[in-house]
Amino acid sequence: MPDIWLYIAVMSAVTLAIRLTPALLLRREIKNVFVRSFLFYVPYVTLAVMTFPAIIEATRTPLAGAAAFVFALFLAWNGASLFRCAAGASVMVLIVEGIYFSL
Repeated sequence: MPDIWLYIAVMSAVTLAIRLTPALLLRREIKNVFVRSFLFYVPYVTLAVMTFPAIIEATRTPLAGAAAFVFALFLAWNGASLFRCAAGASVMVLIVEGIYFSL
């Protein structure tokens, strides 16, 4: 049980270091266009990196998850709403798993 307090202390120190370092080192506004655009897209990339493996692993077979991802990407690229993308991906999973597990 004493190890848990050590883990919590290390996690807190790392979290504080990550949060405080930019505040202490960057006191003025960032004017570099490349750095500003990089920092703008970091949350989106982080979300994508965490979401993509979950999409593939959420189904019984990774093939169904990959097919659903590609189909939802196609729908989104062509202007479909979030609901239609999610519904289309769900239907694609049903189709692929129905074909895959019926063979």
